[in-house]
Amino acid sequence: MQKKVMPKITSILLTVFLFLWMCTLACEKKSETDKKPDEQKKPNILLIIGDDFGMDVVSNMNPGLINELEKKYGPTGHNHPDYKTIKGSPASTPRLDKLAREGMLFTNVWAHPFCSPTRAAILTGLFGKQAKVLTFADPLSQNHTSFVQKLRDEGGYSTALFGKWHLAGSPGFGQGPDFPGIKPKEAGFDLFKGNLNAAIKSYWDYDYQVQDDKTPANEWRTETAPVRYLPGMQASNYAPLVKVADTIEWITKNEKENPEKPWFAWLAFNLSHTTIIQQPNAMAVPNADTMDKESVDEMKACGGKFGSNDGGNCSDEALMRAMTNSMDTLMGKLIDSVNELDPNTYIIYISDNGTPMYELSGGLYYIDNMYITRKGRGKGTAYQSGALVPMVIKGPGIKANSMNDGIAHAADLFATTLALAGLEVPDEVSNSDGKGKVSLDSVSLTPALFDNKNSVRDPNKGYVLTESVNLMTNGTQHVGARNAKYKVACAGGIESENCFFFNLDDDPLEEYPLEKPDSCENYAGNSWTPENPEWHYCRLMEVIKEDSYVNGYSVK
Repeated sequence: MQKKVMPKITSILLTVFLFLWMCTLACEKKSETDKKPDEQKKPNILLIIGDDFGMDVVSNMNPGLINELEKKYGPTGHNHPDYKTIKGSPASTPRLDKLAREGMLFTNVWAHPFCSPTRAAILTGLFGKQAKVLTFADPLSQNHTSFVQKLRDEGGYSTALFGKWHLAGSPGFGQGPDFPGIKPKEAGFDLFKGNLNAAIKSYWDYDYQVQDDKTPANEWRTETAPVRYLPGMQASNYAPLVKVADTIEWITKNEKENPEKPWFAWLAFNLSHTTIIQQPNAMAVPNADTMDKESVDEMKACGGKFGSNDGGNCSDEALMRAMTNSMDTLMGKLIDSVNELDPNTYIIYISDNGTPMYELSGGLYYIDNMYITRKGRGKGTAYQSGALVPMVIKGPGIKANSMNDGIAHAADLFATTLALAGLEVPDEVSNSDGKGKVSLDSVSLTPALFDNKNSVRDPNKGYVLTESVNLMTNGTQHVGARNAKYKVACAGGIESENCFFFNLDDDPLEEYPLEKPDSCENYAGNSWTPENPEWHYCRLMEVIKEDSYVNGYSVK
């Protein structure tokens, strides 16, 4: 009897052993995937920056957001008479929506109200006062500490920038030097292919500027814009297609020639920014094969001429949707390539400021979704429509389809990127003249990404700033400060009549300003606590007066 049982027992034991061995291998593989950056070889990092559109244009990234806002301002909430304008027509962004589902979507991220101040904040980890970039014309000093330099020199990263730079200032137009501020190679990039200016002439006629191993760090050369090709699209010199193709080419070369060497790529689209050429339209109708059917059909219906600045009868909002969809499609090509080449990559997406509502001759009004009051707000202001931007981070160890509503800032990408690379984040960095140190404004978001921490800043004392000088409105000063719940926004100065106080939990669209206290004596005397709304007003005004640029800044 024993002789018949033993083979069965042996077979069972062997099966159990094989099962346990396979489970061990699977667990080891999973643990490798789930390791944080400092527990594995250095990851690659891809930073993608969209230009000139806020959360309103890409609200599909946050499913349910618009319905929640309609409920908050509708008949069962504030009963705002114009609440139905909240539900408009955002752009079709299937790839951004997918990226948000694959990583962590940050829903309370501020940028500065203009392009270059935000880019300066990302590169230096400093808000406007300390970076000294407040207008879209201000050059960033070469003396600042750049996280890209640290990635290259301390982390051993290959580094490259493709697309819009907008940190070197403006062309001199014969009155001074062209682009006197920091150039990409001076900031630590090995390679730059793109454009140094704030905008390009058109998406098919633009300066293609290059810095490589043949150019000194403070010089560049201008070449004819090349024709590039991407699968499924016709070869073209269409600027965003060229940028994506250049980025894929560089990443592929790095993966082939130095597979163990990590890389950092910064891709900055010009989409969906207006062009220098304003006729027949300041916006563009992208190449048809860079858009999805929904966007192509909309352009056909309003008579837009594909591959040109001829928008036909298309509205500003329609053109904004088309351009944003084109960026989304091309970004998808890049993400697919990166996923195939090396999944050990962190992909970061952020926009640089809110959507424009320019009250210029004829008006350029692009907000069509999410907000109620639009005129006098948007890009260039400290309102949510000027400062609130979408941000997603995806990569190893980050829980898919996760969301974080803690306050964060574009400047936090300085510390976050260094932390993802396993590098030390400094407490202090160089100031603008290079003769001293200033405290870093940037805070690493890795506790939110990996440790489920809701906020990396104290909900009451902690704050973020959005600040700028709007040269398009004769140098109007804009500054906003917020903590987890409350916000102060000022325009034209920090006197009480220029500042508005909001409870963003109750009123995220800033339709109902709160009453401000007559004085802050009770705050200074510690009679108020964070339980009092007045405490928050006084705290945020203290931040604006002490930490923003408004005292001591003069328009250059």
